[in-house]
Amino acid sequence: MVLKTFGWAFGFTVLGLALAVLYDGWTALGVVAILTVLEVSLSFDNAVINAGILKKMSAFWQKIFLTIGVLIAVFGMRLAFPVIIVAVTAKLSPVKAVQLAIDDKDRYQQLVTDAHPSIAAFGGMFLLMIFLSFIFEDRETKWLGWIERPLAKLGQVEMLSVCLSLIVLLIASMTVATHAHQHGGGHADKAQTVLTSGLAGVVTYLIVGGLSSFFENRLAAEADAQADAEVIPPGEPRGTGAASGPSGKGGPSLVAVTGKAAFFMFLYLEVIDASFSFDGVIGAFAITNDIVLMALGLGIGAMYVRSLTVYLVRQGTLDDYVYLEHGAHYAIGALALILLITIQYQISEIITGLIGVVLIGLSFWSSVLRNRRIAAGRPRASDLA
Repeated sequence: MVLKTFGWAFGFTVLGLALAVLYDGWTALGVVAILTVLEVSLSFDNAVINAGILKKMSAFWQKIFLTIGVLIAVFGMRLAFPVIIVAVTAKLSPVKAVQLAIDDKDRYQQLVTDAHPSIAAFGGMFLLMIFLSFIFEDRETKWLGWIERPLAKLGQVEMLSVCLSLIVLLIASMTVATHAHQHGGGHADKAQTVLTSGLAGVVTYLIVGGLSSFFENRLAAEADAQADAEVIPPGEPRGTGAASGPSGKGGPSLVAVTGKAAFFMFLYLEVIDASFSFDGVIGAFAITNDIVLMALGLGIGAMYVRSLTVYLVRQGTLDDYVYLEHGAHYAIGALALILLITIQYQISEIITGLIGVVLIGLSFWSSVLRNRRIAAGRPRASDLA
């Protein structure tokens, strides 16, 4: 099972490391290996979040995610994205941006660094919307009930997550404006850039996430209608027929999402992956400014993250360890705030990676303890919620 799921990642690792050695010797191999570890550590929470969405999709769209989605993640976000950012911010053609990345690596790195405020604002606000939408939803399973119960009640206020996100964005842009005013007008337009990019992140979430939810809900309604139209044998409870889903547990939520719903879910996954990749791409410059080595290292890491996502889905890990999704969303909230803070202040990638790993690790251990209590016949009330 492991070899089948991670086979492409293993193969890509061997190929990528071999290309690194051919490109610039054994030192390059070490750099690519470090970048791979960096990407995986920063994106583990991404794999958990993606798995929660991917398990709703049909087998066909899961394959699309692992094939076409990987091409977008590896070649789009890890290779083309930094070049496009430089081309746009420096008003260069893509060809000249590539030449700059190869011939003048220091200048290329500086241009990517200059574009960081807009990248961080967009990614930070998009991820913040994901976190707030999760934490304000009233869920049956609660990890930190003392926090999640009152927040779920607050979530009944319509558009609360959008309002809070905009308040956070205004604070971030005002902080940047104040800092620019105190240190001269050299970066006075930075606040406007942050505000515009952050709004784009919020709007992107509302559009892509909204369309995905709309088509998913419509598919669920169609499944309900189909179940109601079925002839149910006397004495058999409603919801146990074929329309209940492959597991026979009932409810349209177990119907694999296909068609337009799956397409917009796929787009949603890609935008999430893009938002998670921002910190990895920017952080990679602390290790190397060679675009080839960055593409190889981050690309290998992205392959492992994608494979891990599929592994979590096929193993049913999120169903067995019910608090993992909670931990991943708390990690998303932390990453969103870190991205917004890095608009003005520098934070080590080690801290960013450790926060995500610690939160997911704690949620995993809490899930293990819950399962042990249930198996021993001593569950708490919250365990059965």
